[in-house]
Amino acid sequence: MVASANAHRTAGAASEPSRRPVLNIGEVLSELSGDFPQITASKIRFLEEKGLISPQRTAAGYRKYTAGDIERLRFVLALQRDQYLPLRVIKDYLDAVDRGERPEQLPGGLSLAPRGVTDELAQELAGHTRALTKAELQGATGASAALIDELLAFGLIAEREERFDEAATRVAAASAKLAAHGIEPRHLRAFRAAADRELGLVERAVAPLATRKDVSSRARAAEAAREISDACLALHSALVQGALARLDH
Repeated sequence: MVASANAHRTAGAASEPSRRPVLNIGEVLSELSGDFPQITASKIRFLEEKGLISPQRTAAGYRKYTAGDIERLRFVLALQRDQYLPLRVIKDYLDAVDRGERPEQLPGGLSLAPRGVTDELAQELAGHTRALTKAELQGATGASAALIDELLAFGLIAEREERFDEAATRVAAASAKLAAHGIEPRHLRAFRAAADRELGLVERAVAPLATRKDVSSRARAAEAAREISDACLALHSALVQGALARLDH
């Protein structure tokens, strides 16, 4: 309910003229650099190229950004950084809001409305991405201490400064479900090998962009890598589901 109300308020606010003066790209970078130290003008222009923002233009062609543009940028950058969502997924969500729709959730079940990175949003995002201690990982995933130790031993998860990131949390949760069916971490080493092969495939595909020095090319490489990875996961799922379907015949 809260997310839906927030989306409604945000959509309404977007139709009101901003009381703040428009900003140039240098001023936008100053606004965003506190939360996103790596932000650059090239990254902002790349997001514009992808249709995620549409800044005003002066008669001379210079971009001018409103407060709404900055809120939208914060939203996009936060989801990219903290939730690893592809730009096309974020854009589909924002396009729906722009059409006056009220999507309740982003993919993955995250309930957010396009708004600035307020304390509320920061806490909401942090709740999904904060690194966990081993005990917290057990509580969040249902994995036993022994299972986590085995996942570490087989290289399926890693810890940094005795903390586990979101990827480790997802691996541990999936492994706990598999363990309930008698599938142990030693049986899952093939997944690690397959993931490494997939990563190699993605890296080769984006190498022409990734090796360029300009920020815009690196941003395109990162987005292409996400799209290729999503396609690989979809292919894997389709192949497995197809094989399972044949078992019923």
